Parts: sequence; C-alpha cells; structure tokens
Amino acid sequence: MLLIDTSVWISVLLDRSGQIRQQLETLIADRDVLLTRFTQLELLQGSLNEQEWTLLANYLEAQSYVELTPYSWQAAARIYYELRRQGLTVRSPIDCCIAQAALENNLLLIHSDRDFETIAQVRSLQHLRFQT
Repeated sequence: MLLIDTSVWISVLLDRSGQIRQQLETLIADRDVLLTRFTQLELLQGSLNEQEWTLLANYLEAQSYVELTPYSWQAAARIYYELRRQGLTVRSPIDCCIAQAALENNLLLIHSDRDFETIAQVRSLQHLRFQT
C-alpha cells in the first residue's frame, strides 16, 4: 500500500502538461493508495477559489485515509526530538506525523520532500522520492 504525500499531489495539480499525473498513475498502477488528513488540510488550504475548493473537497472526501492513533502523536514528537538531538532539522513536525503514520501501517511513502529523507536517518521509513 502507498501513502502519497501532499508534495506529490501539489506537483500533479500544478502540472499543466499532464506528464506528472501520468507518472503518478504509472507508479500507483493497481496498488491501494492512502492519504493522511494532513494532505486533505494542506490541499484545501491552498485552494485558489470556491470552485477549486469544491472540486478538491469532493475528490478528497472520496479518498481513503490512514488515521493517527493516540500513540502516533508521541512517536512523531520522538522522531522530531531525536532528529534535533542529532543536529538534523525537519521543516515541519507534520512531516514527522506523516512518517509515523507510514511506519505504523507499513506503508511505502511517496513524496517530493527532503524532510522524509532526513527522517529516514533515524527511522526505517520505507519511502520513495517522486521525481518530477
């Protein structure tokens, strides 16, 4: 199963040629895809107008989500803490939450965000950088 990060969806949405969407469709093939609620939040907050909001909201409502557990929050904070103690920086604690969701559910995280490569230095995160 795949967990697709917001960074990938943004690339797809901004691509006027359709090539990035095609790349993602090829990568996904027949695999199950999950999102986090953070992706829902981040995509909707970036809506340019009411029409785009409605289109995205309808699309996102039909998707499958991996949900964080009460344990997830502390484990994500621990990732951030351990990185900081090693002098490594992630730009967003949200990325720690997304990584933790992938870890807990044994998901392959597809992303275009260097934070996940940093997180993989302290956790055995299965991840693939999506090249655009």
